[in-house]
Amino acid sequence: MVDVGYVEDAVSRAYDIINLLVIVINLLVSIALTFEEIRAAYAGVFSAIEAVTIAFFALDYLLRVWTSDHLYPKLTKPVAALRYIFSFAGLIDLISFLPYYLPSFYPAGTAAFRLFRIVRVFKLFRIGAYSDSLSIIKTVIYNKRQQLYSSMFIILVLMVGSSLCMYSAEHAAQPEVFKNAFSGLWWSGSTLLTVGYGDIYPVTTAGRLLGTLIAFLGVGAVAVPTGIISAGFIEQYSEVKEAERTGTGEAEAKVLRVRLTAGDVWSGKKICDIVMPGNLRIAGIVRNNDEMEVLYDTKLEAGDIIKLKASAVGKAETGNGK
Repeated sequence: MVDVGYVEDAVSRAYDIINLLVIVINLLVSIALTFEEIRAAYAGVFSAIEAVTIAFFALDYLLRVWTSDHLYPKLTKPVAALRYIFSFAGLIDLISFLPYYLPSFYPAGTAAFRLFRIVRVFKLFRIGAYSDSLSIIKTVIYNKRQQLYSSMFIILVLMVGSSLCMYSAEHAAQPEVFKNAFSGLWWSGSTLLTVGYGDIYPVTTAGRLLGTLIAFLGVGAVAVPTGIISAGFIEQYSEVKEAERTGTGEAEAKVLRVRLTAGDVWSGKKICDIVMPGNLRIAGIVRNNDEMEVLYDTKLEAGDIIKLKASAVGKAETGNGK
């Protein structure tokens, strides 16, 4: 229920809609409370709305911890819970509600805890799971992460190198500005990233020539990650068009893994006797860490991990091929 549901699952889809509404309402209230006139007139109402939405965030977090073994079916329940808690999404979910309650236990840290409430804006990343367009952006960045790491490393090296060079060229003329090797990092960052705030700048001839060269390097440094992401979008678009041409959709590549327990209705049943919801089909069975062949008379057992895929076209496939 707490994960993204499919159209036929009314409960899960309703929870998805409620989750999105609560996130948006909480952020709108947080923005409204920054206006003094609005806060003075409606502080009580907005505080009540904030309390309700934060309570929902806490409940959602507990549900996700409780069901984390379904998110990581290969792990035991305690390990899966820890895996979720220390994941990026888990930390964002935790910080989205925890600072609201911490002042009750530690009043002296109220100001610091209030600052952490800004992290709630990252709850908007949850919306990405419900949007195909945002999912494509996430997929591209994830697939190109190694190239992006390399480009970020190159930019960091250029920043440190240009800071050292500018310190050597400008320290004698501007000792109060370029005090040490790292005081030029702010200048090198704004120059390499082509921002150019103008609060720190070279005054010597050598410094200006060096600054011009570094500015040219900055144009290339920024173009590298931009080109990587652009190439990733082109590749992703080509894959989508190829999938449309061949009749296989993006859903064909996504696999849902479900671990059966003794109380599940599928336990003890043959695949041919199971009626699949929507356009799902059983694509694989893992039993005792071994991949099994999917046959129409295969009997499912407690502990099996069932791999479900969505068929791109047509109705759901059952074990007997009908």
